[in-house]
Amino acid sequence: MSKQVLVIEDEPNIAEAISFILSRDGWRVSTHASGTTAVQAVHDVKPDVLILDVMLPGKSGYDILQDLRSSDATRALPVLMLTAKGQKTDRELAERLGVNRFMTKPFSNTEMLSNLRELVGG
Repeated sequence: MSKQVLVIEDEPNIAEAISFILSRDGWRVSTHASGTTAVQAVHDVKPDVLILDVMLPGKSGYDILQDLRSSDATRALPVLMLTAKGQKTDRELAERLGVNRFMTKPFSNTEMLSNLRELVGG
């Protein structure tokens, strides 16, 4: 059975590229572009793993991650966070909030796939 991934990314080209890479690898991919409604999208889609951008319109990826970790329903959801800013402070904040993996853009397709496979145990 293929795994479901939700990509929360507001840059259409990046969301499309990730969707293409993952679909080709056998993943079922949903995308969402708004920070404001991201938590609801997670509850609607019920993904096996979440790819979350840091900078989103309406609400930051950090705030979304904090919301997900404070809810019993999503506390254990594996989250891979993407950011164009790879400073140490960004990574430390994400880790403090409970991120599972942290990747900077641009990223390699191979790295993306291997991280996701590890996160879902496959």
